[in-house]
Amino acid sequence: MNSPVINVPQPGQVAPTSSAPELSDPLSQALYALIAKQPFFKGLNAQQLQLLAVSAMEMKFETGATIFEEGSPANRFYLILTGRVELSAEMKDRNVIPVQTLGPGDDLGWSWLFPPYSMHFTARALEPTTTIFFYGTRLREQCEQDHELGYQLTKRIAEVATQSLRATQRRLMQYIDRHTPEMS
Repeated sequence: MNSPVINVPQPGQVAPTSSAPELSDPLSQALYALIAKQPFFKGLNAQQLQLLAVSAMEMKFETGATIFEEGSPANRFYLILTGRVELSAEMKDRNVIPVQTLGPGDDLGWSWLFPPYSMHFTARALEPTTTIFFYGTRLREQCEQDHELGYQLTKRIAEVATQSLRATQRRLMQYIDRHTPEMS
C-alpha cells in the first residue's frame, strides 16, 4: 500500500529521492503545497519540503493567546500565515517591553535550532493568527541527517535572528531613553 511521493514542481527543485518520506494523505499533501509556497522556504528542494511537511501542522491562535513564553523550551517554531504576533521581553521590575511585531511570512521561534533551546521572548497573538507549526526537535534531528537541509534552515534562521537582535536593540534604546533621568 505505497502511495506515490508528492512532487509539486517548483523552479530549481530536484526530484525527491527514495529516502524522502511519503505524503500519502490529502492533509499532508495540502500542507506540503502550503509550505512550498512560502517565501521563507524558497529554494528548498522537494525532498527537503517533504521533510518539513512531515514535521508540521497548521495551528490557529485567538487574539490574546500566548503562543509561547520567554524561558519555555524551544522545541517548536512557526511560520505565520495570517494575523499578527507581538514578541515581548519581561524586565526584572516586571515591565513588559514589546520588542517586535511579526506578520504573514515571518518566522516565529527561531530558538529551536540553537542551544540551550529556550525561548528568548514571549509571543502573543494580536489578532486571530494562523500558522504552520513545526516540531523543532524533530527538525533538529532531520538537520543532523540531511546537512544541506540544516545549512539551508540555519541560513534562513540566522537572518531572522539578526533582524530580531536589531529590533531588540532599537526597543531597548527607546526604553532606556524614556526611563533615564535627564542630567542637569
